[in-house]
Amino acid sequence: MSKRLGFVGIIVEDRERAAPAVNAVLSRHGDLIVARTGLPYPKRGVNIITLIVDATTDELGQLTGRLGEIPGVQVKSALAKTTAPERRDRPT
Repeated sequence: MSKRLGFVGIIVEDRERAAPAVNAVLSRHGDLIVARTGLPYPKRGVNIITLIVDATTDELGQLTGRLGEIPGVQVKSALAKTTAPERRDRPT
């Protein structure tokens, strides 16, 4: 199965309770994560995490499934339809 680029959106409703579990799952799947941003959104009382991932559908399913089991956490994700080839050269 080939890896594809994609994203994961995570909304954490109870940061104090959920953050340790969320961080443990993200650390366990760290090899899939290309980039991570996190922002508090006090107006809504939530914290938002966005991930860019390079993963197979099975790997993404494992990551999002584990995150979705955490109380107070909502997760949505998508992968690109096609696989972009890896570039070995670096632009100058």
